[in-house]
Amino acid sequence: MMQRHRRRHKLMGEINVVPYIDVMLVLLVIFMITAPLLKEAVKVQLPQTQATTVSNPDQDTLVVTVDRAGHYYLDNRPITPQKLGFKIAAILRLRPKTPVLVRGDRHVAYGKVVQVMALLQAAGAPSVGLLTEPRPRS
Repeated sequence: MMQRHRRRHKLMGEINVVPYIDVMLVLLVIFMITAPLLKEAVKVQLPQTQATTVSNPDQDTLVVTVDRAGHYYLDNRPITPQKLGFKIAAILRLRPKTPVLVRGDRHVAYGKVVQVMALLQAAGAPSVGLLTEPRPRS
């Protein structure tokens, strides 16, 4: 008669951390690559006013920027006036209540900001807001 030998496996009281280290290193590389991209923005000097702050964190907002040289940007990406109108119209067809804001450099010609506002109105923007900086309190 054959006897069965039972081997008792020794329980391991250690956690294998190698997979966690791999995941951590991948996340580190991803954050190292994306962090500089998040800081890039179009540099504009906004006019200063005493206007109150308006924010609606529940909605996505489209931001059109006009820099000092009169170039247009949509959410910090350069864009031509023709493409801007088409892109805004397409976005507003999908999300008609999306707020549209204009960031105009304080040194840009007033006519450039008005042209952007007219372009946004023609694209179907129900209303257009202007972004400003609060005045420093003295």
